Amino acid sequence: MASNPRPLSILLVRPRSPNDRFGLGPFFRVEPLGLLYIAAELGARGHRVGVVDERYERSLEKIVAQFCPEVVGISCMHTVDIPSTIAAAQIVARVAPTAKVIVGGHVPSLFPDPFFAAEVHAVGVTASLGSIADLFESARDAALLPPVVGAWARAEPGTGKEHFHEPRATASVPGMAAEPLPARHLVERYRRRYLCVHKQPLWALETARGCPYRCNFCSTSLLSGRNVQFRDIDTVVEDFRSVGKNLFIVDDLFFYPPDRSLELAHALHRCGLNKDWILVQTRLDTVARRPDVLQAWRPLARHFDLFFGFEATSDDKLGKLDKDMDIEAMRAGVAVARRYDFGVTGNFVIDPDWEQADFEALYQLVDELRLTRLGYTVLTPLPGTPLYQRLMPRLVERDWSKWDMHHVLYEPRLGRRRFFELFVESWRRNVLSQGFSPLHLAKWLRGLGLPEMLALFKILIRTRRMLDVEAYLDETFPLQIPADVPGRIERRAESTVQLSGVGGLGDRDVRL
Repeated sequence: MASNPRPLSILLVRPRSPNDRFGLGPFFRVEPLGLLYIAAELGARGHRVGVVDERYERSLEKIVAQFCPEVVGISCMHTVDIPSTIAAAQIVARVAPTAKVIVGGHVPSLFPDPFFAAEVHAVGVTASLGSIADLFESARDAALLPPVVGAWARAEPGTGKEHFHEPRATASVPGMAAEPLPARHLVERYRRRYLCVHKQPLWALETARGCPYRCNFCSTSLLSGRNVQFRDIDTVVEDFRSVGKNLFIVDDLFFYPPDRSLELAHALHRCGLNKDWILVQTRLDTVARRPDVLQAWRPLARHFDLFFGFEATSDDKLGKLDKDMDIEAMRAGVAVARRYDFGVTGNFVIDPDWEQADFEALYQLVDELRLTRLGYTVLTPLPGTPLYQRLMPRLVERDWSKWDMHHVLYEPRLGRRRFFELFVESWRRNVLSQGFSPLHLAKWLRGLGLPEMLALFKILIRTRRMLDVEAYLDETFPLQIPADVPGRIERRAESTVQLSGVGGLGDRDVRL
């Protein structure tokens, strides 16, 4: 632990989302769990820490002015949030010009380039909670001089030669077992705003982090190096006990590995812990292989939903996504989930290169599997992924706020209008449709109280835009891209350092 001669005043910010126009973004909002881990670590070191969820605040300027931070950490977890992350840094620079601004999170760790801005002092790329806390402490007074462990740091400020110095490599990253419980008390004022569709208030909890699979459109396994870290089971039990009745377990791959998942379920059973509703993310083949694990978990919640990445409609298309799964595993996974009375939800990825026959195959598979609670997203090459490298020459849309998986970023094979007509038809076969079966809707509403029903119908009304082809077309390129973006700072790699899991941040000298 770093020496701590004087406590710092540190403000952590989850920036607002710039794009709630499409998808279920406004209806699936969870607490900024990563920031709450950092807050707990910094608080344990004696620092004064505040957390701001800008999605629910009118004025970040006012909060910054009142808090008077010495260091501000801004988290960017999604590509779509890049513009609002930079905007938050600009607000801090204007209101608290002496404060050091550190940007971190999932996106900067894999793709730091957009964050080398005049308002940013460091871009964190480390996954180690201890190293992150050390980075904040290094910003004390006139510190934060490069090189810095686990972060690109601004060098030679005010000299006309400003640049970002490449990170020094971190030591081996400790596992999750040593991480403290998240400082949830710092966001309790927002608690009733955290929700998943009609389930609110919502709590987020993590039992493990990382994914061993290699899907080429997903950045999760890249960040974790295809490794999985686990929280201590006793810590998970304590965390499970501390949260409310509606729980989203945010693990990248739940029920994995099966034997550990079984051990955790038994530990929760022994303590007599259960919830009203739990949502987890998992794979269909994982579920299909170990029904005994699902049987052990099912009594832990009155309602238990599984979110699956269905992704594609054939073995060939799944193979092109490096999904390492086949359609038969998809059928088996759905059958096992239903056998134990789990709710089946999930998502298909719609490729702009699809022909009309591909959409028809999608509709047929959805009908075959009797899927009624689905999401549909446009295949989006997220920065840092193999898919991004492959499709980069075709990309036309460069406005990060439209990288929300509901805009097309390059010209669809069928043309924009026909693509969105068929995309919208996918949603019309879903619970969002006005013609959705009353029987299915009644089953979905079963057991809901009046407030939850009202919230659900409000959401269904607000999502009508997702069924409007013209709404999609109105936001599709052409887009005028400025030749230069003011305020960017050169970055220099003055030494050759390769950070594990970051990839490709070696000896480069890039002017931004």
